[in-house]
This record gives sequence, C-alpha cells and structure tokens, in this order.
Amino acid sequence: MKRGDPDYPALLLMQSYFGPHRMSGGRLFQRIREIRGINYGDYAYIEYFPRGMFLMDPSPNLVRHSQIFQIWIRPVEPSAAAFTLRLAVYELDKLVKEGIPADDFERTKEFLSKYVNVLTKTKSAELGYAIDSLVYGIPDYNSYMKDAVAKLTREQVNAAIRKHLRADRLQIVAVADHAEDLKKQIAGAGPSEIQYNSAKPANILIEDKMLGAWDLGLHPQDVEIVPASKVFE
Repeated sequence: MKRGDPDYPALLLMQSYFGPHRMSGGRLFQRIREIRGINYGDYAYIEYFPRGMFLMDPSPNLVRHSQIFQIWIRPVEPSAAAFTLRLAVYELDKLVKEGIPADDFERTKEFLSKYVNVLTKTKSAELGYAIDSLVYGIPDYNSYMKDAVAKLTREQVNAAIRKHLRADRLQIVAVADHAEDLKKQIAGAGPSEIQYNSAKPANILIEDKMLGAWDLGLHPQDVEIVPASKVFE
C-alpha cells in the first residue's frame, strides 16, 4: 500500500499510535521500554525508512513501487530477546483484533494533524514531499493529509488495520551472537522468562507470564540461521 491509496491516511494514524519513529508516545515504546525498561526504543513503519538510526524524520524522495509494514525492536539483552519478540507480536495481534482505543484515537488524531507540519518544516522538505506527491498522484502532502486525517473516524481506521495488517504471517529477522539458543527459545510455545533490574507492578508480572508463553507459531524448520559472513554473498 502506498500514498494515494484510500487507506493510507488511516494507516499513517495507526503508525502514529503504534510506534512513531524516535518518539516515546507509541504503544510499542510504552509497553516495551517505558513500562519494562527492556531496550532503547521500539517503532513501526508503513513506508521504507532507511538510515533510521541517524534521522528523526523520514527523508523524502524515496518513492517505491510497493511499501512495507515493519516493526523495529532496538537491541535487547540475549536473555530478554525471545520474550521481547513475543511481546511485540502480541501487541500487533492485539492491535489487529481490537484496534485503537477511543481515547488514544482522539489523542493520536490531534497529534498527527499537527505533525505533518513538522515533516515539511523546511523548504527543502516541502519541495521533496511535493515531488513525491506528483509521483504518487496525490495533492500537496501537507494539505492532503490534514484534510484526510480530519475526516477519519475510529471505525475507518480500525477497519483499515484489520484489512492490511496481520500477526500470523510475518517475516522475522534477528541479529544474534547466540542464534542457536534464540532459535530454541522462539520455536515453540515457550515459556520465555525475563528478569528485571528493578521491581515491577504485580499486574505487569502477571501479564509477563502470559506473554512468556505466547505462541509465535514458529517451528524449528521455520527458522534459518545465516552466518554473518554469508549475508552479503
């Protein structure tokens, strides 16, 4: 799905709720870093986003014939890797099944209607987005997105989420120095345990037991280990 698709504004709102790049208000960030302190950051994208480790905002002029939905889980300790993966997939599954809660929808809608101004805050960015808009066949990006977001309803956004996203057919890439151990932990129903350096609320610990046993639907034959030396062959 690309810009110009009728569901693009709805999924951009989803992205702003679920995991906006380098922002602490996203659902993934809150659940993985803020509450549990597992890693640096966790984000979601509906468009190709190269050099994300160096940028706060996406670069214009990266038009593609097809786009990709992806989740980034920034590095975690090996002992927490399997649990964190299960937590992220669980949150995606919950998003697809339940959609965005009403209160979060209104908050995210207000945020996104203003954030488009940030994306085009310089003349260079404004020109870049204008060129992209010509290619994608949409009006001026800033006014187009503001108008589209203003008209969105929660029902429309949640319907678009159910239509385009799913948690039971994913491609997962993990970089690990103990790949065999990770394979054993994620291929099967678990459990995956996690140890914290500080005390956590009782409700989080109870939830962790459920998440640790979350079945990723993976079997040993589904997981391929590729040595780093062969990645670029």
